[in-house]
Amino acid sequence: MASQTAELLEVLWGRASTAPVSASQLRVLFILEHNDGINLRMLADALGSTPPSTSRLCDRLEAVGFVERRTGAASRREVCLRLSRRGRSFLADLRARREHALQSVLEQMPTVKRTALLEGLEAFCATAAVQIHEGGATDARSA
Repeated sequence: MASQTAELLEVLWGRASTAPVSASQLRVLFILEHNDGINLRMLADALGSTPPSTSRLCDRLEAVGFVERRTGAASRREVCLRLSRRGRSFLADLRARREHALQSVLEQMPTVKRTALLEGLEAFCATAAVQIHEGGATDARSA
């Protein structure tokens, strides 16, 4: 059941296009949103990737104006990454479109079932957040 639910959510969310970013780039945006000022190496670790590959992902996100790179305060060799205002706006818009797609399904559900689902999802979110954030940025691939 969980697999089918995940697949249906992917279909619904797919209707809310993530263009101009890929799924990998979207993961970067989510990680940066929760880890403002993270350095490139930590981001690469969170993605389970290499710094050169991660740097290329960030190059493309910087080119569309979603990510800003800054020199680290402790070392000029360190690059710190932040979501730009445009990147934050993109994520807010994406979430709104995804929420609209989900809302259209929820509105067709009986009230009792919708309430039960909400309670279950609140418990799921609380449990998943604890599990994900216990690992910090290094386990952000679940974001």
